[in-house]
Parts: sequence; structure tokens; C-alpha cells
Amino acid sequence: MFIDNSMILPDTHPALRKKCEPVALPLSKEDHDLLMDLMNHVRASHDKELQEKYNLRGAVGLAAPQIGVNKCMIAVGIPYDEDDDLEFALANPKIVSSSIQKCYLEGGESCLSVPKDVDGYVPRAARITVKGYDAITDQMVTVRLSGYEAIVMQHEIDHLSGTLYYDHIDKNDPFAPIPGAIVI
Repeated sequence: MFIDNSMILPDTHPALRKKCEPVALPLSKEDHDLLMDLMNHVRASHDKELQEKYNLRGAVGLAAPQIGVNKCMIAVGIPYDEDDDLEFALANPKIVSSSIQKCYLEGGESCLSVPKDVDGYVPRAARITVKGYDAITDQMVTVRLSGYEAIVMQHEIDHLSGTLYYDHIDKNDPFAPIPGAIVI
């Protein structure tokens, strides 16, 4: 099963600004099922037929607060090819280290909870290390990511502290150059 579009909250909803609670481990069946529903939504959003049938926006991540669940759970799925997708269904993900060097997406970021994109550069750490419990592999993992993958993971983890991508954009000059940053 995957998350129905109507369950995804808009950025104006107060639930998206709350700090999430850690999830008890081992995962309860309810928490495991929810994490897998988040993951399945991301997976379904990569399928053109399912996108059309269910009016899904393409996604590379979804966080529990986006559906009103105040728990530290995220799903990240970046499609490369059928045998090599990057996928994590993480409970209690935590960035344990990050580079000083920044990066950003040249075209900016977007979010399933933000109906109208907010333009501007979103500075992120170019490299991160994340620890958390992965429901897909049923084990604690330590993941090192860089570039686009690091941006996606940081975007989803931000949801757990009530931060949206546009909170990082320079309000006075959304396209201000970011010295030394890698442009992706």
C-alpha cells in the first residue's frame, strides 16, 4: 500500500512545524507498516502508470510529519535503474557528521507539501553521514552520502525538526552565490 495524495499535508499545516518524537526500537508493527507505506508511496511515484492513475507527483522522499504523524520516520528513494535504486526507510535518522563545504541544486528544491515551489538556492552540506534504523534491511545503518543524495536526505531529515526547504533560502537574495559550493 502507499500513501493517498489527500493525506499529504500542505506547508501551511502546523504539524509540519513540530519537532518529531523518536520511534521506539524494535519497531512496532504499526510503525514498520507506516514506514513501508511511506517507502511504497515514493516507489509508486516513480512508476508512470501509477503516477497517472493516482495523480501522484514524482518524489524522492517522504517524511512522517507530511502525513500528520509526529514520529522520526522518513523514506528516501532515488531511482537509478531497476537493480540499483538508492532506498532507505529510516526510523530515528540522525546526521552524525557533515562537511563544511556546501552544495545546492541549480534548479532549487521542491516538496510534496509545498504546492507552489519557492525559488532560490538551498545550501546544504555537500557530504553527510547518517545513522538510523532501516526498516528495509531491518538493521541499524550508517550511510555516507554526497551531492544529490545528501541533499535529499537532509531535506527529509529537516522535516523531523519542523524545517522546510525554503527556510534555508536567503530571503533578501534567493539566488545569492554560495561561495565554494558545488552546484548540482
